[in-house]
Amino acid sequence: MATIVHRYRRRRYHQRVHAERAKPLEQYTSEELYASFRFGRDDIKYIADLVRPTLQHQTQRSHALSVEEQCLIALCFYACGTFFQVIGDNMGVRKATVSNVVTAMSVALGSLINQFVSIPKDDQTAQTKHKFFQMGNMPCTIGAIDCTHMHIQAPFEREWEYVNRKGRHSITIQLVGNADLIITNCVVKWPGSVHDANTPEQARFNSSHCKTRCAIERLNGVLKRWFACLNVLREQPKVASNIILACIVLHNIATRRHVPLDDNFDGPEADVEPEQPPMFLPNEGHTGHAIRDAIVRNYF
Repeated sequence: MATIVHRYRRRRYHQRVHAERAKPLEQYTSEELYASFRFGRDDIKYIADLVRPTLQHQTQRSHALSVEEQCLIALCFYACGTFFQVIGDNMGVRKATVSNVVTAMSVALGSLINQFVSIPKDDQTAQTKHKFFQMGNMPCTIGAIDCTHMHIQAPFEREWEYVNRKGRHSITIQLVGNADLIITNCVVKWPGSVHDANTPEQARFNSSHCKTRCAIERLNGVLKRWFACLNVLREQPKVASNIILACIVLHNIATRRHVPLDDNFDGPEADVEPEQPPMFLPNEGHTGHAIRDAIVRNYF
């Protein structure tokens, strides 16, 4: 009887077969890597080394993904923003694996935010001011600030807080950038219903102000075109915020490593966000106008 049971169990056993995975680092040309992942071979290896302490598996049990494979899967999602199933089919992994990798990679990159996103130090401030002055004759400027919306799926909790003025669910992010399109500060946490305060207008000051703001406006456009996933994030706010932070870190890595930030990738056009009416808070108007008038009087 024991022999019969043993044979039956052996007959039921099927060896697990793992699908063959894609190997872009070995198979793709430099141009193909850049088009699919937005980074070259050396850049991808550099990013892998940054997140290796967090993403490295202790064993190869169950055909575990290498750090490089995890990076490629996540970068593919950031670059194209397509469905996890499509990325999984292209990379030779399951949809659930793609989801887990993107989540883990986003947290790992987001943890590096203070390393790659920071206000210019004292020795860099003068050079930053000079570049902004060359751009639009705006004095004493170390950064241009703007807010933009990243669309997400309807949250399960407090859904109404994330509905913006256009009736879509979004997260409002605040970015500060310099003249070289490097992000120097970011806030990624506000629901889409939070107001985006307007900017003042005044003749020559306004003209200079607009020219200087071109840096942050172009930065917003480059960020959304370069990382197409930011156009629509089919995630809940916490996961979406981690993905946004990851893209911000990757943007600064690309800029500092002189990866060409081509903002002409084929992809959806970034939404043009209409200007919001100004929001005035008690007792804040007089100080702001006084500072603006002083700048106009002294420099224009």
